[in-house]
Amino acid sequence: MAGSPVPELDESLRLAADEIGAVAAGRVALREPLAPFTSFRVGGPAGVLVEPRDEKDLEVAGAVVARLGLDVLILGRGTNVLIGDHGFPGVVIRIGKGFEWIRAAGEDGVEAGGGANLPQVANWARRRSLAGMEFSVAIPATVGGGVAMNAGAHGSSLSEVLESARVCYLNEGRTLELSVDELQMGYRRTALGPGRLVCSARFRLQPGEPAEIAARMEKYRSHRSETQPSEAPNAGSTFRNPPGQSAGSLIEAAGLKGYRVAGAEVSGKHANFFFARPGALAQDVFDLMVFVQSEVQKAFGVTLIPEVRIIGFFEGADALRTSA
Repeated sequence: MAGSPVPELDESLRLAADEIGAVAAGRVALREPLAPFTSFRVGGPAGVLVEPRDEKDLEVAGAVVARLGLDVLILGRGTNVLIGDHGFPGVVIRIGKGFEWIRAAGEDGVEAGGGANLPQVANWARRRSLAGMEFSVAIPATVGGGVAMNAGAHGSSLSEVLESARVCYLNEGRTLELSVDELQMGYRRTALGPGRLVCSARFRLQPGEPAEIAARMEKYRSHRSETQPSEAPNAGSTFRNPPGQSAGSLIEAAGLKGYRVAGAEVSGKHANFFFARPGALAQDVFDLMVFVQSEVQKAFGVTLIPEVRIIGFFEGADALRTSA
C-alpha cells in the first residue's frame, strides 16, 4: 500500500506513455479509469495503462519502466484486488487478447496464455477428456492471476496441476520458465512479487471419463451459485481461511453478516464476501475490512489476513494487517 495519495501526473509517466506507445502494438493510455477493470468496480485511474498485444510489447514496456524507475502493477481480470480511490501512480499492465490462447502440450497437457480465463481452460480440457482442472471452472480469474496467487477451490489448487510458468520480469527485461518448486507455491501465494507477469502456464492433466469430468464441473458450478453471492460487485473471498478454520464462519460468528460501512457491506449470504454497493468508495471497502479484522481478532484471537490485494493509497493504511 502506498503511503500517500497519487500525485498529479508527472513528466516521467507522460514520457513512458509516449515511448511505449511509439513502439508497442497494443493500447497505451494516460489516466485510464481502473474501476471498470475490477470486480469491485471502484478505484481511481492508472498513471499509464498498457494493454500489451504480445511478449514484445511487454519487453518494450518493461525496458521503459526499468529505465525510468516507475512502479508497475499487473492486472488480469481484477477479481482479487481493491484499488484505492486515488488510483495507481505508475504503469498498469493489463493482459489482453494476445494472451488468451489455449493449446495442447503433449498428449495429456495444456498450455495457456496468461490472459486466458481459468474456466475456459477447464472447459477446453473437458472437451478433450482431460481431468484435473475441474475445480477451476468456478474461479473467475485469468491463468496469469491464478498462477500468481495459486488460486484454488474445493480442496484443490493450481500448484497440484501446474508444471511450469513462463514469467516476465518487467523491471529486469528478462523472461524465465519457472517450475512449481521455483515458484514456491503455497496457500494462496507464490514467490512472484511486483513486476512479475505470468505470460503463460503449462498444466499436466490425466485422461478421464468425459461424463465424470462434466459431472464434477457441474457440481462445482452449482456450489458456487448456491453459496457465493453475486447481487453486488465483490472480489470473492475477502480474507484467507486461517489454518483449520473458515474466515466466513468466524465473521458470521462475530455477528457481522450484513454489517455496513458507508457503501460497503458484508454479505448476508456468505460473510467472507464484501459488497461495494452503488456509490461506494474503495475506502469504504477498506474501512469495512479493517473493522471486520479487528472484531474477529477481539472475539476469537484470530487475525484474518486479506486474500484481496490492497493497491494504492488508503487512509489508515496501517490499521489493516496484511500478512501473518
